[in-house]
Amino acid sequence: MPLIEWGDFARVELRVGRVLSAEPLPKARKPAYVLQVDFGALGVKKSSAQITDLYQPAELVGKLVVAVVNFPKKQIGSLMSECLVTGFHDADGHVALCVPEREVPLGTRLF
Repeated sequence: MPLIEWGDFARVELRVGRVLSAEPLPKARKPAYVLQVDFGALGVKKSSAQITDLYQPAELVGKLVVAVVNFPKKQIGSLMSECLVTGFHDADGHVALCVPEREVPLGTRLF
């Protein structure tokens, strides 16, 4: 794996947000949810998240998540995704969300 410089990492805006809503994404090639995530002063952003194996929509509402907020918008099916919610693949290939261990202000940047 190639090494990166600190400046490369510093350009990635990883921020904490709170899931306001989670709904199935209709017509997705792979099952996914549409998440509305509140990033405080940065506003509310939409994301497509393929996390249906480990999470139900109701349990996602109110959960803090870590997302990349400075990627360009991306069309995913019928949704224009505005951020990338992060996670890790478990041993079965299902995505487990990357979440803060404690409450932090919305929009806080990860360093």
